[in-house]
Amino acid sequence: MSTPPPPPPHQPQQPNPYGRQPGAYGQPQPQFGQPGPSGYEQQPAYGQPQQPAYPGFPQQAGAPWGAPPPPPKRRVGMIIGIVAGVVAILVIGIGVLAYVGLKSDAGFPEAEYKLTLPQKVLDEKYELTQDLSASKGQALEDEADGAWDARDTKAVIGQYALGGDQNEGVLVISGMYGRFKNTDEARDNMMKGAGTADNATVAVQPKDFHPAGTDVTVTCEVLTQSGGVGKVTMPMCAWVDDNTGASVGEITVDTATKDPQDIDLEAAAERAAKIREEIRQPVG
Repeated sequence: MSTPPPPPPHQPQQPNPYGRQPGAYGQPQPQFGQPGPSGYEQQPAYGQPQQPAYPGFPQQAGAPWGAPPPPPKRRVGMIIGIVAGVVAILVIGIGVLAYVGLKSDAGFPEAEYKLTLPQKVLDEKYELTQDLSASKGQALEDEADGAWDARDTKAVIGQYALGGDQNEGVLVISGMYGRFKNTDEARDNMMKGAGTADNATVAVQPKDFHPAGTDVTVTCEVLTQSGGVGKVTMPMCAWVDDNTGASVGEITVDTATKDPQDIDLEAAAERAAKIREEIRQPVG
C-alpha cells in the first residue's frame, strides 16, 4: 500500500499592492476610517491627509479626536470692517460746521475751550487706538480758515476701541474747536451732513436732548450703513457750543445689528455729554 504524498509547503500570502486584503465575493471592502480585518483602522495612502472622524471639522491640537472646534465668534472682523465708513460719516458731518451761516467778521465769542483726545474716554471704557487729526482734519481746517461762521479752527478726530479691542466696539470722535456762531444751525447741519455720506441712511430722525448736568443741547439720530458686512446700525450724537463742536459715533457688537428703532437715543445723548465733559478742556 503506497503512502500519500506530503502536502506542499505553505506559501506566504503576497501583499496586496492596494494596502488592503480582498474580502469574500459580494462583501464590501473596509472603507477609510472603518476597522479592517485586524481590528485596526485602515490608514490612508502615504501623503494623503488624515480624515477626521467628523467630516467638516478639522482636528484641533490638544482636542479629543473628532471633537468639533468651538464655533467662530460672530463679532470677529465685524466692527473693524466698518470703522473706515464710520470715520467718513463723522468727518463729513463735522465738515458742515465750517459752512453754516453767512460770512461775518463780528460777534465771535472768545476762545476759552479746546478739544483733546485723552488716552481713555467714557469712564475709561474706550482706549485711543488712532489719532486721525492730522490725516483727516487738515483739509477741514483749511476750508474753515477765515470763512463763514467759524474762526481759528482746529480739527480733532480720534478712534477708540472698547477695552482696547476693536472687535468689541468702536467709538469715533470727530470735532473742531475754535470760535463759532449760529451753533444751533451748525448742530442741525452736522446731523444732515452725516446722512449724506456714502451708503449711509438716516433711520431715526434727529432728536434734541438736554442731559442732566450740562448746559448744551445734544442732538442724536440713528444711521444705518450698508457695506461688505451688511447693514450696520449706528447711533450718532453731536453738540456745538461757542468753542467746540463734535459728533460721536459708537458701534458695539450689541448695537451693530439692532433694529434702529430699538436704539436708546437718550442714553446715547448722555454718553455723548459725558464724552464732551472729558475731552473739552480750558484753553491754556
